[in-house]
Amino acid sequence: EYHPDWERSGRKTAYDLIAVYKGKLLINMDSQAPNRAAWEWMSGRDAPFSLVDLRREVTHGDSRFDLAFSPEDPDGSRTEAFMEVKGVTLEENGVARFPDAPTERGVKHLNELARCQADGYEAAVCFVLQMAGMKDFAPNDRTHPAFGDALRQAAQAGVRIMARECIVTPDSLTIGAAGPVL
Repeated sequence: EYHPDWERSGRKTAYDLIAVYKGKLLINMDSQAPNRAAWEWMSGRDAPFSLVDLRREVTHGDSRFDLAFSPEDPDGSRTEAFMEVKGVTLEENGVARFPDAPTERGVKHLNELARCQADGYEAAVCFVLQMAGMKDFAPNDRTHPAFGDALRQAAQAGVRIMARECIVTPDSLTIGAAGPVL
């Protein structure tokens, strides 16, 4: 994406990398797109929860989570919920993997989500697969085993683990179907 005023605005480059082709697979590389796509998805009628009061960048405990909201239970009661969004750009043989590099911050977020769940809040992590056609999503234990361990512990603690494929075009990223989580 070209930015004609890049010099005046203090940018170091005139372009942003938005997407790449890996063979025939188009992968969105915009690191800010997954949070925008998740916000749009959670704001729409295809959201996985019936919710109210959707907010961005909410601090709780020692973490700032990407989204917070109040899911509405069938009885009309509400419980505060926190969601962390992780953009996934790594593909290996049809399997989307996260992370592509060690992420101590990611481990911290998973541990904090598990604490939220233990404290009576709802908690979820949504892996936004910035590509389509994946067979599965799995933690990248080879690159960061501690993240995979933290993800499995969070799941055991009741944190909802979601993977969502995206519809990717050269200039858009839209959340699509749910994908299997290994």
